[in-house]
Amino acid sequence: MAQVRPMRADARRNRERLLQAAATAFAEHGEGASLDDIAKRAGVGTGTLYRHFPTRQALLEAAYLDRIEAIAARADLIAAERSPGHALREWLGELAAGMIQVRGMKTLLGTAVTAGGTAVDTACGDCLRAAAGRLVRAAQAEGTLRRDVEPIEVLRLVHGVATAAESADGTDPADATSVRRCLWLVWGGLRA
Repeated sequence: MAQVRPMRADARRNRERLLQAAATAFAEHGEGASLDDIAKRAGVGTGTLYRHFPTRQALLEAAYLDRIEAIAARADLIAAERSPGHALREWLGELAAGMIQVRGMKTLLGTAVTAGGTAVDTACGDCLRAAAGRLVRAAQAEGTLRRDVEPIEVLRLVHGVATAAESADGTDPADATSVRRCLWLVWGGLRA
């Protein structure tokens, strides 16, 4: 078995600068931000960017992985404070708001909640599906959520609501109230 060599200090610094530049660029321009611009912002060449992140998707995932893991962790915190049905509804609201407030995250999470088995599906999708699974199963056991609903279906519905809210004419996409209202309407169809 080959040993993995630790990353050199300058390579670690370049990677961190690329991640910071990517997060800023994705926030400003969405997931279509120029990779050349990201490399320039980080003060490195495009080749360095591609050595660390061979695809746009890999860079997007790395830039948002901490946020996605934090959203997933919120599921357990909310579940400790609320009844299962309320916890699921509140977490879904936070997830949807995060998708539209952080440009680029919706695309990444859209990939994570579709079938496909890609690297992004594994890295980001696993923690979200696990969190959703815990909340969905608890709400089903409580009797507030239909037994035939799968966690992935709930995540896909939230992604759809976030997509619709983001593209709605005259609606501020950062307005979590509008997203939560749409989710409340969807919740009506999910309830037991």
